[in-house]
Amino acid sequence: MRIGDIDLGPRPLLLAPMEDVSDPPFRLICKRYGADMLYTEFISSGGLLHGAAGSVQKLEFYEEERPVGIQIFGGEVEQVREAARIADAQGPDLIDINFGCPVKKVVCKDGGAGILRNLGKMEAITQAVVEAATRPVTVKTRLGWNDESIRIEEVARMLEATGVSALAVHARTRAQMYRGEARWEWFPKIRAALRDTPFIGNGDATTPERARAMFEETGVDAVMIGRGAIGNPWIFRDARALLDTGEIPAPPSWDERVAVVAEHLTLKCAWLGERKGVLEMRRMYGGYFKGHRGASALRMRLMEHTERDAVLEVLLNWRPEDEETSVLVARAVRPAAVAARLPRPARLPAKARLPERPAA
Repeated sequence: MRIGDIDLGPRPLLLAPMEDVSDPPFRLICKRYGADMLYTEFISSGGLLHGAAGSVQKLEFYEEERPVGIQIFGGEVEQVREAARIADAQGPDLIDINFGCPVKKVVCKDGGAGILRNLGKMEAITQAVVEAATRPVTVKTRLGWNDESIRIEEVARMLEATGVSALAVHARTRAQMYRGEARWEWFPKIRAALRDTPFIGNGDATTPERARAMFEETGVDAVMIGRGAIGNPWIFRDARALLDTGEIPAPPSWDERVAVVAEHLTLKCAWLGERKGVLEMRRMYGGYFKGHRGASALRMRLMEHTERDAVLEVLLNWRPEDEETSVLVARAVRPAAVAARLPRPARLPAKARLPERPAA
């Protein structure tokens, strides 16, 4: 599958943009385990235009992540156009427009899935971004605002006519939020509505088996994985192996799992600063250790500390309880041994340069 000049190969697996999850450290780890395409967290167009630190920081990415897309959202045509220019100037591989976020504070201003109530504005925003960008533009949206207003086939044709290079659809309406099952039965209809534009399916591809089923049952060109990757970057490796060989590799060993968590923490601290990185990493432990013996106790111990080396010391010297002997085995691994082998992030300036506004 190709998006513009980006060759993703057959049946690619994409990491979905997820707020508070798909930051540069997590994206880089998913890339190493086989994600073919990555996206930033969604970035507010208004935040970029006003130079908000949080929005500007989300423009950052590691060179090793490529191909990577910067995702923006907003409900005002000219504002999104200017935000697209700012994002374009950072040199991603593509620009993605978020027309799918269901959160109230976003949709109330026609951002995210809110735009599904105004398809004329959706078309105008997309056209503005296509005109402003020097690289491929893609869109991620939902089936519709609610069951009574599903017009996704019409939307697909409209977006294709504006010149988007790919379309991703989360197979739920905004009214569903993340409840119930994703409605994959719409995917073949969307695929048929498009002529040449690559189509990406999203929603409930939470296991390697489900990712393969989406390809085989719906005819999508690519599968976008979201929640299934949280605390489980190995899903990309496992899904690729299943697609290519019909077999799923053995699950990661405890040592491999711990090494990845240690690396994730270290990258978080490098990106955000030590204290903030340690605190933000706390939300990830539940996913990484879910279902493992002693996970709750380990998680509590890790959250007692606010310094990276103290957290690493607990993490690297912890053993899950052995089912037969019920003992914890200390390994005395030095945190510095892990930190020394981690990659150096490619960082942008602290504040991205905003384009000059045209004279009135």
